[in-house]
Amino acid sequence: MLRLPQFEYAAPHTIAQALSYLKDGAGEAALVAGGTDLYPNMKRGLLEPRLVVGLSAIPELKGLYRANSGELVIGSCTTLSEVARDARVLASARALAIAALSVSTPALRNMGTLGGNLCLDTRCNYYNQSHLWRQAIGFCMKKDGDICLVAPGSPRCWAISSCDTAPALIALGASARLVGPKGERTVSIESLYRDDGINYLAKEPDEIVAQIIVPSRTDWRSTYWKLRRRGSFDFPVLGVAVAVRTDPSAAVCEAKIVLGGVAARPLTLPSAAHALLGQPLCEETIAGAAEQAYRVAKPVDNSDLTLGYRKRMVRVYLTRALRELAGLGSTATAGGEVGAA
Repeated sequence: MLRLPQFEYAAPHTIAQALSYLKDGAGEAALVAGGTDLYPNMKRGLLEPRLVVGLSAIPELKGLYRANSGELVIGSCTTLSEVARDARVLASARALAIAALSVSTPALRNMGTLGGNLCLDTRCNYYNQSHLWRQAIGFCMKKDGDICLVAPGSPRCWAISSCDTAPALIALGASARLVGPKGERTVSIESLYRDDGINYLAKEPDEIVAQIIVPSRTDWRSTYWKLRRRGSFDFPVLGVAVAVRTDPSAAVCEAKIVLGGVAARPLTLPSAAHALLGQPLCEETIAGAAEQAYRVAKPVDNSDLTLGYRKRMVRVYLTRALRELAGLGSTATAGGEVGAA
């Protein structure tokens, strides 16, 4: 049986108190909200903080409201269940609602938070195992070793981003308010990530994601499609987030396409989005964008299912997402399990 190691726990009631605890932790502190990712990783020996700083008792980090400017402001400790069922999110940020609803199981969505999902550790078949398993094959670069077992000749870690909500929020043009000892700053969700399996977050270790701001885009349509082996619980093998805006002639005038599960950070596909511009969402246009996405996506052997299948599904799932937004129907449902090619 895997057990949690010993650690100190702090339960601040303000962001200022949380930042003070992080300072006291001297680089050996970890933030926790719902704990659905941190605690399992601690049991496996992947993370070993001396101090765990809980954020769940800070009122400022909870709740959702619409600002006077029309933006949706979501506290980072708002649960995924709350995000998924909120009528305002469903009306103006549908991709986010679908993505939040696709995370894990109802029990874990009731615990897991939006901010926690955004900060989800990168994953790899060689990393997300028990200490004994990893010891038996030789530790990897991400923890306790010095080579990447996926690509032994590479100088970097190839663990992948398996966050569902990040691709959706990037497609929607969302940003995050970060609070740290040097003050506050707002950054785009897209710039929150690095293409590095180890140092995957661009925020400073002593910064807290306080709020997520989603711009008012009632004239946009968006969706999120998720590939996984089972229809519930599993992390994404592939996530496809799409947002489009059309002009009065039904031609696409703006588009954003983002993939999850294929790189160390959510992968934005400007070439695939560009293939849609100035065109109606018809079968030919959709096929062109899907082909562009297929060419760019280069998954590596560190996740479930075979490489060839995962790459082929980029074309299939983007086609399904765009067909949904075009009102052309689809052969499956968003957030489903492994589908037919």
